[in-house]
Parts: sequence; C-alpha cells; structure tokens
Amino acid sequence: MTRYIALLRAVNVGGVRVAMRDLRAFCEELGFTEVSTLLNSGNVVFTSTGSGAAIETLLEKEMAKRFARGTDFLVRNAKEWAALIAANPFPEMAKRDPGHLVAMPLKDVPGKAAVAALQAAIKGRESAKAVGKTLYLTYPDGIGVSRLTISAIEKALGTRGTARNWNTVLKAMERQGVGSAGG
Repeated sequence: MTRYIALLRAVNVGGVRVAMRDLRAFCEELGFTEVSTLLNSGNVVFTSTGSGAAIETLLEKEMAKRFARGTDFLVRNAKEWAALIAANPFPEMAKRDPGHLVAMPLKDVPGKAAVAALQAAIKGRESAKAVGKTLYLTYPDGIGVSRLTISAIEKALGTRGTARNWNTVLKAMERQGVGSAGG
C-alpha cells in the first residue's frame, strides 16, 4: 500500500464546486483507505495500491461519471511529493515568503523550449523554473495581481497542471504521514 496525494485542478474556484466530505466519500467508494482532505481546494490524501497514473485515470473517469463534471487530477506518491519539495529551486523564497511561492504539478514534462518561452514572456517580477513534471513559480507582488496565470502557463507549456502555494505543499507532506519537510 502506498500513500498518495491527489490534487484536483480548478476545484472550488471558477464555479466548479465539490464539497470535501463528498470528495472523501468518493475516494472511499473507489476503495482508497485512510482518506483525508486538506483545505477546501481539492487536495485529498489516501492509501492505495496501483500506480499514480492508473489512479489519475480512475479518478478522472469516475469524477466525470459521478459528479457530471470533468476535471484533471494530478496524483503523486509520498516519495514523489518529498522529491518535489527537495527540488524546489527557490529555497530562500520558501523560508521568507512561502505564500508567494507556488509548486505546480504538471501532467507532462514540459519541453525546454516551452519553458524558456514562458520565462521570456514574463513581464513582471515573477520567476518560473521547471524541474521534471513540476513548475515552480514565485509571485513576489502577489498571485492575484499577476498576469502569469495558470491558463497562460498551460498554454505556453502545452500541458495542464494545478498550483499550490508552498504552505499547502508542506501541509500536504505532513498529511501524508511521512514527516515534515523544510524549505
């Protein structure tokens, strides 16, 4: 049995609503155990067998059937989540201003040219760096005022993802029960 975190893309923002109690029940009905949710933004931690990719496919298929709405799930196991934290290319921002540091797990590894084009298109003080299937972003002036939006990022990279600020990233690690990770 493996501990996983599943992140729902664009849930409880922009009109797509899923109550966390419904999300927990949904995951339990699929046979996952030790299910818990984190915050109200579509983060669910659970134990299961099988690969992350197979679980993503199952969750997406069943979400579309049961909730009559499709959304992407990005699933990582506890080891992958710890690696995501360890690979953070902005450790000082993680310590100094974790609310403005974002990790964005992606469906696919973005191409180097796409990442370079995204970086070149940034007009503000934001920064973006990709490590494998994760894009790390800094928003020193705030996410809400930035033009570096999730849609712009996904369009530039040619893949979908979902973003979580660094505080949530660390809380998710703790919720997985494999200990706390630092910056």
